[in-house]
Parts: sequence; C-alpha cells; structure tokens
Amino acid sequence: MNEYEWDGACIRDVCAREVLDCRGEPTVEVDVITEAGIIGRADVPCGRSRGKHEAVELRDGDDRYHGRGVMRAVRNVNTTIAPLLKGKNASDQRTVDTLMRDLDDSPDKSSLGANAMLGVSLAAARAAAESHGLPLYRYLGGATAHIMPVPVLDMIEGGLLASTDLDFQEHQVMPVGAPTFSEAIRMGMEVYHELGTILERTYGNQARNVGDEGGYTPPGMNDPRDAFDAELAAIEECGYEKEFVLSLDCAASHFYDVDMGTYTFMGKATTREGMIEFYEDLASTYPLASMEDPLYEDDFEGYTMLTEALDVQIVGDDLFATNPRRVQEGIDRHAATALLFKANQIGTVSEAFDVASCAYRGGLAIQVSERSGQTEDTWLADIAVALDAGQIKTGVTRSERTAQYNRLLRIEEGDPLVRYAGRGYRNPFRF
Repeated sequence: MNEYEWDGACIRDVCAREVLDCRGEPTVEVDVITEAGIIGRADVPCGRSRGKHEAVELRDGDDRYHGRGVMRAVRNVNTTIAPLLKGKNASDQRTVDTLMRDLDDSPDKSSLGANAMLGVSLAAARAAAESHGLPLYRYLGGATAHIMPVPVLDMIEGGLLASTDLDFQEHQVMPVGAPTFSEAIRMGMEVYHELGTILERTYGNQARNVGDEGGYTPPGMNDPRDAFDAELAAIEECGYEKEFVLSLDCAASHFYDVDMGTYTFMGKATTREGMIEFYEDLASTYPLASMEDPLYEDDFEGYTMLTEALDVQIVGDDLFATNPRRVQEGIDRHAATALLFKANQIGTVSEAFDVASCAYRGGLAIQVSERSGQTEDTWLADIAVALDAGQIKTGVTRSERTAQYNRLLRIEEGDPLVRYAGRGYRNPFRF
C-alpha cells in the first residue's frame, strides 16, 4: 500500500472529450476517475488574445470547426496520458504533472498539447479534492487560504475582443472600496447597467451590444478617455465615486508593428515613448490604478521605464506568459509589479503554482485571469482564493463569467474566515 492509497484517490481511468467554449469553439474536457468512483472533471479555456510565449494549444488543423477542433489533444489524453497515469494517485499533483511533462519532452508542450495536459492536471486536482472531502480552493491553497479577490470588471471592450475602433482591449473598473466580495459584485453590476444607459444615450442602442467577455462595444468610440469618462459617469450616478478605481488591459502587442517598431494607436503611428507619455497623461487625469500589457511583449526595457515612471500597477500578461523564466527576468529588471496568472499559458497546475510562488517571492502582485474562450467550469474562482490573489479578471456578464462570480459568492457565504482584499488588492497580506 502506498502512502496515498487510504484516501481513495488512486486513478482508475482518465478520459477526455471535445466540448464547446463560450464562443462555440471546441475545447478539451477531462475526467479523472478514481478507484473509489470519484470523478474529477475540468474544462480548459482558450484564448483569442494570445502571446507568442504561451505553451502550445494543440488544434487539429483539418476541415472540422475550420481547423479549430481538438481531437488530437483528446486522443493524446485517451491513448497516451491515460495509460501513464492509471494506478498513480491524484493526490500527488506534482508527480502527475511531472510525468506528463516528461512524456511531452518539448519546451512548449507542443507534443501533447498544453490544453490536453492542463485538462488532466486540473481534473486530477478536482478528484483529489473530492477524495479528501475538500473544496478545490481549500485543497489547493491549504488551511490558510482566505482572501476574496477584487473583481476587475471589463465594462467596455475593444481590441481583439470586439468589433469596435478601440485599440485597448478592456476598459475596466475595480470596486476596491466595497466591504465584501458580494457587495463588490452588487456595486459593479449596478455600475454596469447604469453604464449601458449612458452609452445608449450617447452612441445609440447598438452601444449595448457586448464583446467576448460581456463588456459594451459602443460604435464610433475610439479614444480610451471616452470609455473612462463614461465609466466614471456611471460610477458617479450610482453614488460610488470613492469606491471604484479604473483599470486597463491594453494588449499592446496586438497593435505593435515589429518591423517598424511602432504602435498604431488611434489611427496614428506612435513610438514607445509616445505610448508612455500617453499613459502618464491618463494616470494624471483619471483614477487609473492598473494597466495590463501596456507595451510590446518583449520590450522589458520599456516596461522598466514605465514601471519607474508611474505609481500604477503594471501587469504582465503577454510579457510573462505565466512562464518562470520570463517572470524571473521581469523581477530582476523591475519590469512590472504584477503577474497575470493564466494556467493554460504554462500547462499544469503545479507549474502554474510554482510561477505564482516565484512572483510572490519577487514582490509581484497576482491577478488571476480567465481567457476569452471561457467555459462554465469554475476552477478559476477556486484558484484565485487558493493563491490568496487579491484580484480576479473574468469579464463582466455572460454566464461563463458570472459562473466564476457565483462560485466566489458561495465561497464567501460558506467560509466565515475569508475576507475581501479591497484596497489591499496588490498585497492583501499586509492590508
């Protein structure tokens, strides 16, 4: 008998299937089934706005789903990974993940596919949590996990998430002044609906159309300052002027010309210095608290310049790609102040948590994030609490987004020891 056998988490079978994400595109779902009959199930989200340093999401490239099918990844789970893990214990997360990583034996998970590996890794964690009779956040985070994250609510969308003229991808609000997570969600949704009324008056009824993550997509708006003005008007109308700050996901790599070394921003070619000057003006004019990916993903030098220039949280998404080497480089160069945590950028639970530990040791905040191709699975919410991350970014409306918020509401209701990060979202341990 091995040391884990008592908990009933010995793996009997692993099986995968092709399911749909919120955009109607296929993705991978995995079941890990234990000898005790417990099923741990996990869906893998998929990104549209993807950095070039992410682990490989394996797609079929054939006629099905315009080449976007994931049957290759499904077969890799069912025929290659499953035999490897049968008889192993789901409770030994690092062993499960290491066995898959060694089997893949590529620098970017391109052999098995990060989508195949993450599905198995998450499903194993679920099976182990169920075997121990624990919620996923408590199993992954341990006895001390207790921070409820501030929701980073994507009110107005642009970039690759919407068919609008806005270059920045997400124009967000953060209810940092709320006393609890449930109150933060209430206040945020009140602002969201008020914003819809304001945008409709200014831009017409089509302004209520939404993008991939539920944010509004007003036609004719091309200046992020107009988005901020509308958001602040909605916040003021609701009486919450002192309770909210603003945030951006710029996704600047997607409007950067590598050959020319310039950004095409609001219809004009702009240099790195021009973008930094624009950000400085935004930060001096608006209650801007956080910016994600404000520059090209390989411009560590520019990120260092911006981090030194602004007293604003600088979040690395494409910059870091939840990759330990890139995160350590960012820490060494003081190139950002926060990590955007996306588990499918690296491919397994243990590796992702290792990156989070590296970020914490280096003084970075952590913002846990969804992908635009999200599913109704709610492991993301549990991971945010497990990591004691003070922030979660998961869109605003649409059911796959509100599923994360509803899971967090249930966690807060059921655990009297948790507390809301609030204004301490960048370092909830010291607030």
